Amino acid sequence: MRTTRLIAAALVAGFLLTGCGAGSDDSAGTAGRSDAGGPAAAPAAPNEAAKDQAQVAPAEGKNEPAQAPDLSVDQRSIIYTGSITVRVENVNDAAARTVGIANGAGGFVGGDNRNSSNGGANATLTLRVPAEKFTSVVDLVAKLGKDGKEESREINTQDVTEETVDLDARIKVQQARVDSGRRLLASAKSLNDLVMLEREVATRESDLASLQAKQRRMADLTALSTITVVLLSPAAQVGPPGNEPPGFLAGLRGGWQALTASLGVLVTVLGALLPWLIVLGVPVWLLIWALRRRRQGTTSEARRPAESVPGSAE
Repeated sequence: MRTTRLIAAALVAGFLLTGCGAGSDDSAGTAGRSDAGGPAAAPAAPNEAAKDQAQVAPAEGKNEPAQAPDLSVDQRSIIYTGSITVRVENVNDAAARTVGIANGAGGFVGGDNRNSSNGGANATLTLRVPAEKFTSVVDLVAKLGKDGKEESREINTQDVTEETVDLDARIKVQQARVDSGRRLLASAKSLNDLVMLEREVATRESDLASLQAKQRRMADLTALSTITVVLLSPAAQVGPPGNEPPGFLAGLRGGWQALTASLGVLVTVLGALLPWLIVLGVPVWLLIWALRRRRQGTTSEARRPAESVPGSAE
């Protein structure tokens, strides 16, 4: 009996030790599951969901249409043109200084027309200067006048930003069409396909060259501004004589000028036709004269028998 009790006590002690070990293992396992993202990690789920939503939001924004760029003034394509009239003491000296102003600004003279008459000398110069120097060049030319004054000034601007952007886009599309046509041409299998593709590629290249020429012209107009400078001597008129106010005398003078111009044109046309009239008109006139003589002779012969018949009856 004593032995039996000792064995039972040993078994009870073993069960107790086993239960304590199992409780410690469960607590350790629960802690491990909490660290591994079990029930204890549940509060972190909303943060991860917010992160996922933040990552999805930009992706959804990519499907929205692209907005046009907001170009500032210095990024826009603007064509500047202007004209200025200045009265100077010496037209040739002022013209030389105007050329120096254009060259100093990095531009050049596109036209130079000078006249000298009893009414006074004048000169008209066309300057091409960089767009960023446009205002400064106009101001420097204005200072050439007497007492630093100018007769008149006119400034015009034209915003061609939209045309420039549209032209760039069209060139990119046309370049892509040319490249695809060349690839198809390289893989042509038959002679008919080769001829057809060559014609299509030539048409596309011609269209591309035309667009590129327009682009170069637009770039030239936006990069270099045009300034027309009119230099007048003290005795020269501000404008041409045709700019006088309307009236009877002005109308009479205009009508007389139109009449003389018409007569000049008529005399010129007659002078040009006179050799042809001599070469072709004289033979035609001789032919007509010969036909009339022949017709008159035939008529005379026909009348003679008719006149002789009554005489014989008598």
